[in-house]
Amino acid sequence: MSMGDTKNIFISHVHKDDDMLPKLKSLISKAGMTVRDGSINSDKPNNAKNPDYIKAKYLKPRIDWASTLVVFITQNTAQSDWVNWEIQYAIEQGKHVVGVFAQGATDADLPDALRTHGDAAVVGWQSARVVDAINGKINSFDDPATGSPRSVPDYTIKRYNC
Repeated sequence: MSMGDTKNIFISHVHKDDDMLPKLKSLISKAGMTVRDGSINSDKPNNAKNPDYIKAKYLKPRIDWASTLVVFITQNTAQSDWVNWEIQYAIEQGKHVVGVFAQGATDADLPDALRTHGDAAVVGWQSARVVDAINGKINSFDDPATGSPRSVPDYTIKRYNC
């Protein structure tokens, strides 16, 4: 990879995690990649209220523009209908999908749309692995605790009733 690599990405995330996005972009830049992020966050707010309008006028064009959808995985991500919709839309458009576990979020659940997508890559908080995944060199799931590749995406979540 040359130091001049630039990628258009859309970071799918939960808005309460907006403050962590600069850390993700910094992690990527440490490995020599510059990202242009088309996602909607507190720096680029979307004040619309109608979900269909938001999808058609804000999300779809930005996901279409990006070469890769990066899913920022935190404790809040799996439950987000918006994140799951963004992943599904990106998959339907033939976009490369990469999940990145936030630093310290190794026990976070994966969004269903990501967990069931066979061509996605899911990596831990390591700059070289994130960049390799964005560049399509990794199409597997990492063990989030160790950062080592897993042979099978085994993220079945055991649920217990209280």
